[in-house]
Amino acid sequence: MGYVTLSQVTKRFGGVTAVDRLDVEVDQGECLAMLGPSGCGKTTTLRMVAGFEDIDEGEIRVGDRVLSSKRGNYYLPPEKRNFGMVFQAFAVWPHLTVLENVAFPLRIRRLPAAEIEQRTREALTHTNLLGVAHSRPDDLSGGGKQRVALARALAIRPDVMLLDEPLSSLDPHFREEMRFEIKDLQRRFGFSILYVTHDQSEAMALSDRILVMRAGVVQQVGAPTEVYRNPANRFVFAFVGLSSFLRVRLGEGGPAVDGADLPAGLCPPLPAELSGAPQAVLATRPSEVDFVAEGGLRGVVRRRSYLGEMVDYQVEVGGQDVRVQKTRHEPGPAPGEACGLLLRAARWYAADESD
Repeated sequence: MGYVTLSQVTKRFGGVTAVDRLDVEVDQGECLAMLGPSGCGKTTTLRMVAGFEDIDEGEIRVGDRVLSSKRGNYYLPPEKRNFGMVFQAFAVWPHLTVLENVAFPLRIRRLPAAEIEQRTREALTHTNLLGVAHSRPDDLSGGGKQRVALARALAIRPDVMLLDEPLSSLDPHFREEMRFEIKDLQRRFGFSILYVTHDQSEAMALSDRILVMRAGVVQQVGAPTEVYRNPANRFVFAFVGLSSFLRVRLGEGGPAVDGADLPAGLCPPLPAELSGAPQAVLATRPSEVDFVAEGGLRGVVRRRSYLGEMVDYQVEVGGQDVRVQKTRHEPGPAPGEACGLLLRAARWYAADESD
């Protein structure tokens, strides 16, 4: 059994089910990223674990402690759960110094003065804030303010850290820097992390496992590489990583795209469950499509965008768009030029399967 366990957890707001029978376990020292679009239920899940929302069904446990149980009619208040929480907004008090912000939750717990000083100094040291301990948060950058929020959460020596899109308000440079700092803190202190984000690259970089949600329902749970390489469905394929989808006609003459044939051997065999269907969808990733001089799926380059180390192409195939990404060192066709595409790792989905 995992350290943090959610069993059949459900939350409703009126007639809307925000989280539907969620089952998930998080091991001690593991980082689980909850990934999904806005409104999918990931923040509601985090708030139920924190105790800010009560559950309508199911049970939440940490170790051998029950935190919430609908069957047992039990609910433990947030202040007794010993969880550190970092929000999207920095939520630091501007009238207090950095040191006072970090010490505040310890004073609320009425810890001895010597212990407050020790824990505060330790948290400031581990978040590289000791040198600005007597500054006000408004004197710090966005990354500095988020470090204050992290230090405040660390000072209580939490059993679990709950992070709700903590980096989304930072600029790209600080966001990347803070990713590494959060991961280093986790390794150093060994706490479990539940990390909510809609940024798939952030989830891939930080997590040991990813939970992908949609409309309150879990779509897939697995290691980042597993979720990326073997998505459970079309939604996961579309949400985790860049993707393109080609509508394909199926018939006796073989798969075909309007205005372009699909040469034999270009795409994987059609799954048995799609046999007899009039249409299907062929899914590709930009990094797994090659340009070929002859043959391949014929199209015309409509756009070429320079992205630093990568060049992003939009290729029109039979009135549909396929994205291709190549390193800046690889030659590629110019806008308006005809080209052939080789699909190296395409996969089939049902035409009526929503992404």
